[in-house]
Amino acid sequence: MRSRKNTDIDLPRKVSEVGTIRKIFLDPTASHLLITTTHGENFYLHSRSSKARHLGRLKSLHIECVAWSPSLPTTSTREILLGTQDGSVYETFIDGLDDGGGAAFMRKDEKYLKQVYKMGDNSGVTGLWVDALPGKPDLRRVLVATAGAVMHWVGRVQRHSDVGSIFAKFFEAEGPMIQDFHDTSTPFSALCTSPDSADPHDPDRSFAWLCSPGIYHGRLLTTPPNPDLGAHVLSTSKLFPSTALSSHPNSIALTHHHVLAFSGTTLYAINRLDDSIVFSQSIVDPGTRILGICADVKKCTYWVFTASEIYEVVVVDEERDLWRILLKERAFERAMRYAKTPAQRDAVAVGQGEYLVRCGRYEEAAAVWGGCSKSFEEVALTFLERGEQDALRRYLLVKLGSLKKSAVMQRIMTASWLVEVFMAKLNTLEDTLSTLATHATSSITTSTDITAQLSAVRAEYQSFITAHKDSLDRKTTYEIISSHGRKDELLYYANTISDYSYVLAYWIQREQWHEALAVLKKQTDPEMFYKYASVLLSNAPTETVDILMRQSNLSPRNLIPALLNYNKYTRSPLNANQAVRYLLFVIHQLGSTDAAVHNTLLSIYASHPSRDETHLLSYLETHTAGASGAAAHSHYDADFALRLCIRHNHVLSCVHLYSSMGLYLQAVELALKHGNLTLAAIVADRPSTDPALRKQLWLAVARAVIASSSSIKSAIDFLRRCELLRIEDLIPFFPDFVVIDDFKDEICAALEDHSHAIDTLKREMEESARTAANIRRDVEMLDRRYAIVEPGERCWGRRVRDAQERMEKGMVGGRIREKAVEEFDSLVASECVLCSEFAIKRIDEPFVTPQDDLSEWAV
Repeated sequence: MRSRKNTDIDLPRKVSEVGTIRKIFLDPTASHLLITTTHGENFYLHSRSSKARHLGRLKSLHIECVAWSPSLPTTSTREILLGTQDGSVYETFIDGLDDGGGAAFMRKDEKYLKQVYKMGDNSGVTGLWVDALPGKPDLRRVLVATAGAVMHWVGRVQRHSDVGSIFAKFFEAEGPMIQDFHDTSTPFSALCTSPDSADPHDPDRSFAWLCSPGIYHGRLLTTPPNPDLGAHVLSTSKLFPSTALSSHPNSIALTHHHVLAFSGTTLYAINRLDDSIVFSQSIVDPGTRILGICADVKKCTYWVFTASEIYEVVVVDEERDLWRILLKERAFERAMRYAKTPAQRDAVAVGQGEYLVRCGRYEEAAAVWGGCSKSFEEVALTFLERGEQDALRRYLLVKLGSLKKSAVMQRIMTASWLVEVFMAKLNTLEDTLSTLATHATSSITTSTDITAQLSAVRAEYQSFITAHKDSLDRKTTYEIISSHGRKDELLYYANTISDYSYVLAYWIQREQWHEALAVLKKQTDPEMFYKYASVLLSNAPTETVDILMRQSNLSPRNLIPALLNYNKYTRSPLNANQAVRYLLFVIHQLGSTDAAVHNTLLSIYASHPSRDETHLLSYLETHTAGASGAAAHSHYDADFALRLCIRHNHVLSCVHLYSSMGLYLQAVELALKHGNLTLAAIVADRPSTDPALRKQLWLAVARAVIASSSSIKSAIDFLRRCELLRIEDLIPFFPDFVVIDDFKDEICAALEDHSHAIDTLKREMEESARTAANIRRDVEMLDRRYAIVEPGERCWGRRVRDAQERMEKGMVGGRIREKAVEEFDSLVASECVLCSEFAIKRIDEPFVTPQDDLSEWAV
């Protein structure tokens, strides 16, 4: 024989002493090898050793099968079971230790050998299997097969001990579950198990027992973890009869889903689900004897061997037809896992749904059919004919989730139908609840159940709206929900799609102002405020203005219609008027300069029923151009303000506006018209830079004062406030019957003033006469003026020209030009304007040119 390194390894004894090798047994980790001979001698070889070791305690045991430890150790075999030809089951423990130098050092003897079970009829043991149950470290399952029976044990083993067996009391304490066919006519019997399961949803292994009737196979279930497990395993197993093959099989192995069996020279692949033969082929020449087939349960490879050859059986796509078989067996979940293509999965879903409908499990069927290609109309009619509205609702929900985004119309129709179904269900539940409430004998439990259903359906509706709001037509959905009178559901939908305009309109129509304002408070779209401000201001003005003042993105101009509409019907005083409050906020806090805003505030002030002009006049005094603390120009329309004030007879405001517009005469006349002499006097003093106008205004005031005064003395005292008025200006205003004694002092004072003025004029005239005489004398002396030019006197005319040239050439602002200018000025100033060179050059020029104004020279 050869090791893994392809080196020949000889048995430590001669063939004549131990016989030839009859069977070998390799563990799943390929670490341990047991060798048994025809003389009943047994040897052990470790994967790290180059020398087989004789097992003296196993002498004379004709081993037929080995059950390796489920813990799969590599340095020792731990507890293993051996099945022999005489029907005995032995337990042993073979240890192989590493000496640290890379070679395996073996103990001289195996730890122990103990017979733990003996067949009553001495039938040879042909198969053994041991595994541990998940989550139960002390529980073991043991399968023992003979030619005529297979036995299943489940029990607790003793804890591991270096000197004792763990299975000794296991077989004593537990009784097996047995499947017995009482037929041992065939010489071929074997037990095999499948590789580790690759399906995390189906972790159980399978087993197959080759017996006289055929191949008995089933799943090695792991639950329940008690002695009843054997009954479940054997009750779910089945027999594949050997008569289905050309001859009785002589060797078997298990893949994940099939049984590989050799009958003669033909290899068969039998599907374990329905026992169908899915593959058969003769792989060796006729007459060649196949010795057996073995499997590597870790690598999932399969090997067929003859006396001289080894073949590998390659398993390819063995799961391709499992879905169809599982579908026939109604194992729908497993069928769906093995369905590879969309068409296969669709077929499984259709079949599962039909089965569930036949069983009356309509809601489950709806969930399955919703994701398959079964006709929409057929499914809907199936549920409608049976009155299964809940199943229909679930089907529509699943179907909607499976529709593509591009199927717009289908999604809208399905979603709209779902809204209708939800509304009908909610109404039905509420009607049922109301009916139960009217019957005193109704069950409290029933009412509680209906209430719970109502809450569940409402929550389901809300989840549906949230998930599929984009698939709903807004107008259609509103109409459906409204037709059922479902207020809460209607508002939930509107809020979900952010149609706050609809929500606001809903609450406003029902005059639920608190709810409407709660919605408005959360909005940021200016159009919402513009649209509903009018009605909200009319019904909840203070709260509405509070909300408006918190919005920074509004255009106050767009709110003016609502403010004016509110002001039209309110009877609040100005200090409680919410339109005034908002406009003042916009002007003072936001700094608005919009004329429309200012004019609106003026309009509200002017049109208020109260005759008090305090607020109006205060605004005008603050915001009129030129007023103390006011802006450089007014932001309101003065003409518009004046018309308003005239229309509503606000005299003080009109006077103020006239004055601000420079119409002082009109302002004074208006004040006098309404008998307000003090105001007229104040206005008359305002044109301080125009004495003539100021005097004119005061004359108008004087006429009114004198006309209305009962005492000439008091009138004169009042008019003394203007220093421009003279008594002679006022005399025409006095009535004819006035006695001069009443204003004698004033006349005397005026005459004295005139006398002083005359004296002043006389002095000025005398001074003018003296000046004229001096001028005449100077002119007469000019005829006798002369000058003496000495020999060698320099000509200053050349210097003048040089200075001019330097000025023209000099830099602007430079020192050269400045000096030239100074020199030129001194030369020119020193020459006589009558006889200088400059005068001589201009002697032929006229005094008056055509460009001059001739009227200035007229006599």
